[in-house]
Amino acid sequence: MAKLKVAVIFGGRSGEHEVSLVSAQSVMNALDPEKYDVIPVGITREGAWIVGGDPLRALRQEDFSTTRSAAIFADPSKQGLWASVDPSVAQGIECKPDTPGELVAANARVGKLATLSQVDVVFPVLHGTFGEDGTVQGLLELAGVPYVGAGVLCSALAMDKIAFKDVMTAHGLPLGGYLWTTRREWLADPEALMDRVEAEIGYPAFTKPANLGSSVGISKCRDRAELRQGLEEAALYDRRILIEWAVPAAREIEVSVIGNEDPTASVPGEIIPSREFYDYAAKYLDDGEHPSKLLIPAPLSAAQTAYVQEVAIAAYRAIDGAGMARVDFLLNGETGDVYLNEINTIPGFTPISMYPKLWEASGISYERLLDWLIDLAFDRHEENQRSERIYRPISR
Repeated sequence: MAKLKVAVIFGGRSGEHEVSLVSAQSVMNALDPEKYDVIPVGITREGAWIVGGDPLRALRQEDFSTTRSAAIFADPSKQGLWASVDPSVAQGIECKPDTPGELVAANARVGKLATLSQVDVVFPVLHGTFGEDGTVQGLLELAGVPYVGAGVLCSALAMDKIAFKDVMTAHGLPLGGYLWTTRREWLADPEALMDRVEAEIGYPAFTKPANLGSSVGISKCRDRAELRQGLEEAALYDRRILIEWAVPAAREIEVSVIGNEDPTASVPGEIIPSREFYDYAAKYLDDGEHPSKLLIPAPLSAAQTAYVQEVAIAAYRAIDGAGMARVDFLLNGETGDVYLNEINTIPGFTPISMYPKLWEASGISYERLLDWLIDLAFDRHEENQRSERIYRPISR
């Protein structure tokens, strides 16, 4: 059988740009070369798409002399993505369209359009804004190409922590107390907002940007001074801000979910953070004497394990999950109560990431996991293609 051409997209305009590069490296290294031709596609911090050469190295070194910058867009009348390459950039670069890994055909050297339809499936490894939030998914839907992971609706709902909590509340799933505000409201009357937080949430509380991941911009606030600082930091990253009640003696429990119409949950895992909570530094920087620890499986009772798996699948279905997600919980260390925290639709795929590790503990290797996700991408695409796009009244 011919090998599948898999375009792996990484980088992006997000505070999680660096994390995306590490995840993408792991994914590309693990894709079986006997089954797949891997086509790396990078997105710079400014949003430029780069193809050819070694986009991963180019993004890491911020040296794009050996890559080509291309405007990528979709033509709904033709399946596939299209690239418009600046001839001043591409001039003199020999493009061989039959060579695996080449995204642009030879005529792109003179600035014409070239189809990317030879790509069989797209694997977005984009964390955070402009990648995990439904924006890239919308582009891929317009292009009509299969892609790994959640669709537009699920991606957008899971990324927006406020909308996500509102949907979970509507489905009766367990949540801790929360309220939200806007950057404009915060700037207009900070004292009134802090009074409201103290009255409705109390201390300690967490402040978070509504749309971001990897614990970027999150603060634990124990008094009014820290609350002010936390709100200021969250407002740097988003126009909407979430304030949450801090679960007492919280234990961080995570469950990996995979599937489309019939999702499956992994064994749960627990994170023992190297710091007071699992912030960005605890996730990605503390790899010295006191790194964060992963307990897999999590030390839970059989009843607790079954409960978090059940809630994880219910939450996944509630936002029309597809492909994959990591569902995060907080367990009250004093009462044993479990609260749903958030869903990540493109979870980390770094060597230390919980999502693949939980599946490994559940009997699914990293390589098999990637195969499964690609199979699910084709399954979801085929199901979507069954829907009529033109209204034809049924004669009666």
